[in-house]
Parts: sequence; structure tokens; C-alpha cells
Amino acid sequence: MRSGRRFLQARTDLAAARELVAAGDGDLAGLAQDEIAALEPEVAALEGQLTELLTPRDPLDDRDAIVEVRAGTGGDEAALFASELFRMYTRYAERRGLKTEIISLSDATLGGLKEAVFAVRGPGAFGALRSEAGVHRVQRVPVTESAGRIHTSAATVAVLPEAEEVDVKIEDKDIRVDVYRSQGPGGQSVNTTDSAVRITHIPTDLVVTCQDQKSQLQNKIKAMEVLRSRLLDKRVSEQEAARARERKAMVGTGDRSAKIRTYNYPQSRVTDHRIGLSVHNLKDVLDGELDEVIKALRSQRQEEADASDE
Repeated sequence: MRSGRRFLQARTDLAAARELVAAGDGDLAGLAQDEIAALEPEVAALEGQLTELLTPRDPLDDRDAIVEVRAGTGGDEAALFASELFRMYTRYAERRGLKTEIISLSDATLGGLKEAVFAVRGPGAFGALRSEAGVHRVQRVPVTESAGRIHTSAATVAVLPEAEEVDVKIEDKDIRVDVYRSQGPGGQSVNTTDSAVRITHIPTDLVVTCQDQKSQLQNKIKAMEVLRSRLLDKRVSEQEAARARERKAMVGTGDRSAKIRTYNYPQSRVTDHRIGLSVHNLKDVLDGELDEVIKALRSQRQEEADASDE
């Protein structure tokens, strides 16, 4: 691993430079001090990279993400803020080489958004954005406020892993196949062989019948196709219901008090309340420069996971 070799070399060089400074050897100590100033941030950066590379990944992290941004409390100002969050995430995706695909947009007045639902596609999309879920709060003087008073508004963000294509595998032990003679209008027998097929999926009690094909085998194949389609529809419906419950749990009521992050315009400050991190580059964050905050959140999540395993 190239990063590992460079980390070991940089750490060795840093230790040697510190020894020279400690020895107090005039000119050499001065040069070593300059080297320390260059090596310390490099060692720290390499250590962070290695920690991320060696951390076990959640299988969901590599999936595409579905992101839902909705205006919360605050009227027009909340809608404007939702629009800015939508732009922030699309800019962040662009910076990371991820693609965004708009699923639905619902416009509000003054150029705001009531709701934006979009997919972020590419390696690690969900892993990068999953910690963004929750209530985001903004503090600023609204464009609609003539008196110059600072208002607080909110928008909600939900981030979900995109469901992969569901493959329905039906085990032989899970079905019961009955055959019977096909019936025509009025109940008369269509043929004299037991070609009609009824398949019961035992775990779900779904029943499919087919008698339109010429042979029992063809009817069974057709009935299995129909059964797979019905099971797929059932599973997708359950996934959508679970997704709706998960999104509701993420965003709660959208009330300002349930915030995970505050964007304070007068102080140009962004504060993530979950980890107590504040950065004073609000303009850059809203332009998609979220790496510092997201990396800190991922580190916190990993520390919590490690602690729960102990």
C-alpha cells in the first residue's frame, strides 16, 4: 500500500528531524524545524487516510443514495433554505465526481423549494451522505424581512440507500403445486388432461392459477412468472413502507429545536451539534465543501461502532 509506505517513511523522517532539533545543532536544527513544519501535517493527513482505508465498511455505504430535502418551519425563508441545501448537495456530489439525478422538485415562491428528491450515484454515495439526515437550521436576516431581524428557519434532510434490484428466488419447499383439468365457459372441460396449474406460495399464501397454455409445463412456467411478479411487487411495497418509516424517524416533525446542524450567517459559522464541531466558512460549505464536516462525522460514527463492539 503506497500510502502506508509513505506514512512510515514520513513518520521516520519526522522523528529524525525532532531529534536534530532536540540536539540543538545550530543550522541543522533550523533546517530540521522547517522539515517538521512540513512533515507534521503530512503525517496527520496520511494517518487519516489509512484509518479510513482500514476501517471496515458498511455494505450499504457503496450504494447510491436517495436524498430528500424538504422545507420545514419558517415559511418562504425555509423554502429558500431548502433550495440552498439542495444546491449544496449537488455541488458536493459534483466535487466528488458523483452524479445527481433529479426525481422530483416542488417549487415554492421567491425561488425556494417545498421539496427536492434526487438520487446521488457513484461509489460511496450513501456512505458519504448518510450522516446528513436530520433537521438543518438556518439563522439569518430573511430577504423578506425589512427590519433586519435575524430569523430562524429549518429544512429537513433524509438520506436513504437506494434499493437494489430485487431478485425473487422461490424455493421448491415454499410452494405447493396442484394440477387440475382446465375449465371453459359454463364449467365444461376444455381438454381431457390435467393441464391447469395452481401454485400456492406457502409463506405468503399467495395463490396463482394458469390454464391458458396448452400443456401443464407451460402453465406451470407461466404461473411461476406471475408468482415472481407478485412477490416482487409485495417486497417492493414493503421496502417503500419501511423507507417512509425510516424517513419519518430521521426528520421527525421538522421543528427547529430538533436540529442536527446550524448555519449561522451573521457569524459565517456552521455548527454540527452532534459532534460539537464549528467551522467558520459558511459560504464554502454551502458551495459544497462538506468534506471536513462529513469526515468528522464518519470518524465519530466509527468510534461509536467500535465502542459498541467492545
